[in-house]
Amino acid sequence: MPDIYKLYKDLERDEIILSFKGDITQDLLSSVFNIMETRLENGAQKPQLKKKFYHILIECLQNLYHHNEMMSEEESEALNEEAGSAIFLIGRGENNSFRIITGNFILNSSSEDLKTKIDKVNGMNAEELRAYYLDKLNTTQLTEKGGAGLGVIDIARKSGHKIDYHFNKVSDKFSFFSLAVTVK
Repeated sequence: MPDIYKLYKDLERDEIILSFKGDITQDLLSSVFNIMETRLENGAQKPQLKKKFYHILIECLQNLYHHNEMMSEEESEALNEEAGSAIFLIGRGENNSFRIITGNFILNSSSEDLKTKIDKVNGMNAEELRAYYLDKLNTTQLTEKGGAGLGVIDIARKSGHKIDYHFNKVSDKFSFFSLAVTVK
């Protein structure tokens, strides 16, 4: 049996409020949003921080829902992974901040474009981000997944912090993409 007490202490030490690993569904997201809204209402956070956190949380989890790549049964068996599995953790950070961490499978062919987009956004100041967001809003068409490519820009704008990310190549076809955002 796994050492559940050790896991409990690790989660406590890292101040994890909520964590999940599995299939990301619209019902799950609705439940998570309700849970976090209740947790925030019962906390002592400022209304502005709550609003910012909730907005970024929605964007991060919607990205998981819309951009998690499904593997075939053979691919998931070869990698010993669930076909549509993803992970997210929501925790407290330093100085009354929050931390949102997500992880999902993406196609290797998409990873370089995503890296370029995040690096570009991370290299901009607040004014440049605002102008870039407005430009993309006015000139971008919806993708086949229904987005306009504004999620990463919006997360950076609202958080006011650089987006931490990492790609773990797990096969010739897939990478596991991790994203972390601090909300203060």
